[in-house]
Amino acid sequence: MNMEDKKALVNQRIGIFGKGGAGKSTVAVLMTQALRLEGYHAILLDADSTNAGMSQALGFERSPRALLDYFGGMVFSGGKVSCPVDDPSLLEGSQISISQLPRDYYVQNEGITFLIAGKIGDKGPGAGCDGPIAKIGRDLRLQVDGEPSVSVIDFKAGFEDSARGAITSLDWVIVVVDPTVAAFEMAADMENMVARIKTGELPATQHLENKDLVLLANQLYRKASIKGVLTVLNKIEDQEMENYARFELISRGIEALCAIHSDPAISVSWLKGIPINSFPCKMEAHKIVSGMEAIAELKGEEFAIV
Repeated sequence: MNMEDKKALVNQRIGIFGKGGAGKSTVAVLMTQALRLEGYHAILLDADSTNAGMSQALGFERSPRALLDYFGGMVFSGGKVSCPVDDPSLLEGSQISISQLPRDYYVQNEGITFLIAGKIGDKGPGAGCDGPIAKIGRDLRLQVDGEPSVSVIDFKAGFEDSARGAITSLDWVIVVVDPTVAAFEMAADMENMVARIKTGELPATQHLENKDLVLLANQLYRKASIKGVLTVLNKIEDQEMENYARFELISRGIEALCAIHSDPAISVSWLKGIPINSFPCKMEAHKIVSGMEAIAELKGEEFAIV
């Protein structure tokens, strides 16, 4: 048995979701760092169409070129990448080895690879929606030869990419919850969405005139194999706030895996464009990785018994 076989999360894809301002990009960076410390090659894909600064938060001096250019540009501008709602077909060439990808489309250092799906800020008026960026987030499977790799995908704020079906290709969904009612409700909505997919509920396809696309959309939902939805509290100020937030989640049938408390160093990192380096926050991110590994190993044992 080689090293890759022994790692519980090898080749799995972890999606990070949360309402605007919840701090999902911070959690994505912390998760990437924690996975690396656990011996994985951590691949972080920025699939948020508007945020910036993640490469600096990871310690890279430059940002990579957007994969949207590599795959041919948005369909709305005459390109090849379509919105998964209008066209659920898989993105051509999205399963690729790092050795095949031109060097300007990624940055890499010490077991971490960072990529950007695309941004819409420079696309001009009427460029269309950011659905094609969600499709890259849904479909990209990057292989790193010789190392046990895990992919973390930071999706756009809100629930839209979930409704587009981006979660159907994920192994794990992490919902970042700041102490707000809106965030509690989004966590409950995500639990409900995944539960409905697991019971076999199919997507809305009445807008699709092509029967083959309807069949494909249904197939993607039937094949979804999400192992779990994990909720992470973030931006917690004190124990009283943490207790209250946990109570609100429990009242919705959700138990938070960990609580990341506010650290001024995190805000300074995003302000100045410097690497995130907060030991307490990294320890909480380690709990997320350990929690996923424990669940994955347990499910593996159950499968073996069956």
